[in-house]
Amino acid sequence: MARTVRFHEIGGPEVMRLEDLETGEPGPGEVRIRVEAIGVNRAEALFRRGEYIEQVKRFPARLGAEAAGVVEAVGPGVTGFEAGQAVSSVPAFSQNDYGVYAEQAIVPAAALLHRPDGVDAVSGAAVWMPYLTAYGALVEVGGMRPGDAVALNAASSSVGLAAIHTANRVGATPIAVTRTSEKKERLLKEGAAEVIVSDEEDVAARLLDLTGGKGVEYVFDAVAGPGVTDLARVVAPGGTHFLYGGLSGQPTPYPGFTLGMPALNMRTYTVLETTKDPVRLRRAAAFVASGLRNGAFRPVVDRLFPLEEIVRAHQHMESNTQFGKIVVTAAR
Repeated sequence: MARTVRFHEIGGPEVMRLEDLETGEPGPGEVRIRVEAIGVNRAEALFRRGEYIEQVKRFPARLGAEAAGVVEAVGPGVTGFEAGQAVSSVPAFSQNDYGVYAEQAIVPAAALLHRPDGVDAVSGAAVWMPYLTAYGALVEVGGMRPGDAVALNAASSSVGLAAIHTANRVGATPIAVTRTSEKKERLLKEGAAEVIVSDEEDVAARLLDLTGGKGVEYVFDAVAGPGVTDLARVVAPGGTHFLYGGLSGQPTPYPGFTLGMPALNMRTYTVLETTKDPVRLRRAAAFVASGLRNGAFRPVVDRLFPLEEIVRAHQHMESNTQFGKIVVTAAR
């Protein structure tokens, strides 16, 4: 029996329950892992609340896509993995089909990456989703190059911090946007070239000032909502406004006509564009692994919670006070 988090109804963190379940054996193309650490992501809270891009199809439901552990068993047809290997799972499947909030989990082999030497379980549960998201959008899709400028909001999130590190690694200029001045110094220490405090400054005016009126090549937007119009206003001609989250919870207008039809590329992005494409995933994993080896990349972990405190972990995430990744440890 393995302790497993499930929820039996849509709702807040309190609907999650820790239950003892038989994990079973992996089927074709699947791997069973002993979970050591779990990366907590906003997508899981949205799924639990019934507000995600994918709705819950059946109850009881499971949660989680990002974990680090050790292979226990492989199913028929699986190659490249064997018992005892340290691995990490990445978001590449539906939470209606699999979930890693547990002491043991069965996941598709296609969603597993070998954990690089020197990367412990907590780091292995915290590093992949943020960097795969940042790399996938800005480098793989956007083609970010040295000298480009990128403005990113929700900068103290794990993805925001990974975007800062990624921009610096390719020689671009990351400009962080944060709501209050509380996190400004920490963002500068993480490598932000500039930090704009949105509660105190005019974000668009400041971005134009910092870029000499040219604007930024990329906006990496986790908030969306009505604010997209002001941010789109400062995208340089031919630049791209990426929408990868909707933290505002409000409708998001298309600003192109309001702004006079500029040469604006605006697109949504999810990490699934990278993780469900084997070729892209291979390139992204190599990019992240090399950054880990040379010290350019590292997971920023905000807090650790034991599995039995999963409700508290989600409450902390929904407080929006964290700086970096929340990780849950599954080992007793």
